[in-house]
Order: sequence, then structure tokens, then C-alpha cells
Amino acid sequence: MVHGPDASVDVEKLRAGDADAWEELYRAMYPAMAGYARRRLPSEDARDAVAEAMARAIARCDRIAHGGATAEAWIFGILRHVVVDLQRRSYRTRRLPDKIPRLDTTWANQDDMLIVDEDRRQVRQAFARLSARDQHILELRVIAGFSSEQVAQALGMGAGATRNAQYRALRRLRELLEPPVGQEAPR
Repeated sequence: MVHGPDASVDVEKLRAGDADAWEELYRAMYPAMAGYARRRLPSEDARDAVAEAMARAIARCDRIAHGGATAEAWIFGILRHVVVDLQRRSYRTRRLPDKIPRLDTTWANQDDMLIVDEDRRQVRQAFARLSARDQHILELRVIAGFSSEQVAQALGMGAGATRNAQYRALRRLRELLEPPVGQEAPR
């Protein structure tokens, strides 16, 4: 049974078109795939992107995991291409959401909620200023929890290069969030 991005499936069953193996893989990967797509696309487009990626994967099942990639990394590579295609089509109308959903938790007071909302807004804005490559790497490594090797396979990089790229992307994000020396952070 597959459990999350670090699990592996019987690739031969997938190549043979085994419906149960594909369903198991889909159920295990859907949360990570949907999360990745939702961070990059509007909600309806995100669902469509996941469905399109799985459809493409099933249609190309004879190519699955060639070159040493895991099935999960291979499918995430397809999802990444689908997302980029959808972004290209809607690039001119794309914008950040005006309102960021609140955390579902109990707050000591309204001021705490406002501070957290503002911090989240600043992180989202800084993240949006990163290059598409930095965003992909951080989403796959930090948010989706994939290993360096899996991200490397999905993005066509080496594992060491992926780790270095992640370090540099996090450093750039940190720099975007830190105020220049002698200035206070905006609130």
C-alpha cells in the first residue's frame, strides 16, 4: 500500500494498467498533488490539473518511471507541466488573493489574529516574488515533503543540485522577508 510521497508502488502493475494499483496510487498522492496545484492555481483549476496529470500518466503508463524515477516523482513531473501550461494560459489574469484564509484555531485576542494574517500575507507576497523554479523547489521539498531525490527526478535535476537550490531559495525568501539593516519590518 502507498502512503505519501516517500512510498513506492508496484511499477509493473501500473505499466500493465492495473486499475487497483492506479487507484491506490491516486488516493495516496492526491493530497500532496492537490496541495501543490492549489498553491499555484485557482481551486477549480487545481482539481482539473490533478485530474489531467493522472489522465496523462495513465495514458503514458508504458513510460512510467523510466530512468530510475519513482512513480510518484514521475507523476509529479507531469503535474508540474500541467500546472505550468495552465498558468501560461491564464497568466494575464492571474493575481494574488485579496484575502488569505485564517487558521482554524482559537486565538487569545483579535490582535493576535491580525498579526498572523499580516505575517501570512507577507510570506505569500515574498514567495510570489521568487522565481518559478524557486517556488517549485520549495513547494515540493518543504510543503509537499518530497525527498531531494524525488524532487530531483520530478524537475530533472541531481539530488545535490536540488538541495543546493533549496538552500538558495530559502535564503532568497528569508532576504525578502527581512527588512534592510536599520529599518523596521513593515506591519
